[in-house]
Amino acid sequence: MGVALFDLDHTLIPFDSDYEWGEFTIALGWCDGQEFKRRNAEFFAQYQAGTLDIHDYVRFATQAIREQGATNSIAAHARFMREIVQKGIKAQALALVHKHQNAGEQVLIVTATNEFVTRPIAAAFGVSELIAVELERDAAGQLTGAIRGTPSFREGKVIRVQQWLAERGWDWNTVETTFYTDSLNDLALLEKVTHPVATNPDERLRAIAVTRGWRILELF
Repeated sequence: MGVALFDLDHTLIPFDSDYEWGEFTIALGWCDGQEFKRRNAEFFAQYQAGTLDIHDYVRFATQAIREQGATNSIAAHARFMREIVQKGIKAQALALVHKHQNAGEQVLIVTATNEFVTRPIAAAFGVSELIAVELERDAAGQLTGAIRGTPSFREGKVIRVQQWLAERGWDWNTVETTFYTDSLNDLALLEKVTHPVATNPDERLRAIAVTRGWRILELF
């Protein structure tokens, strides 16, 4: 049995879905554009530096949908999919996913972006198995801004994938795993899988991949 794991942003799609969703909510008038951009830039710099507090970021990133409520947010995301995401899904990315599916492998998207933003994107790739940052809800079913369980970020991706494997009676030693990602933030999972693939890698990940003899894939 083989399992193909894919990061999402800048790996399967040539943009950051969380960033683009934020820009989309600005265009909708759901938040103050200048302040949102300032804070988002701060969080992105922290992400690149490896110092991001994922809990603070998710609280910030979900503020608009918490204020708008489920009905407005779901409708807006459907429009976001049509106007932004679908145009960014490349044939070569779809072909790579389908290649693994056609080989009989389990395909799983593993992303540090939250489930609200990413589940419809995973569905657009024909992938039903998604590990994303899960959002906590209160007794009334409303989002609280907190994260439920272990966030799928940095070492948290290893924990979440390990849990996913265990639920199926598998482990790292009994399943052949491949992981595609662009980011050094995913180094822990790259080191864990059978076949690490640096995909559209940033400069730091590219250097590590070259040193370790990992495959480098320029998908875009």
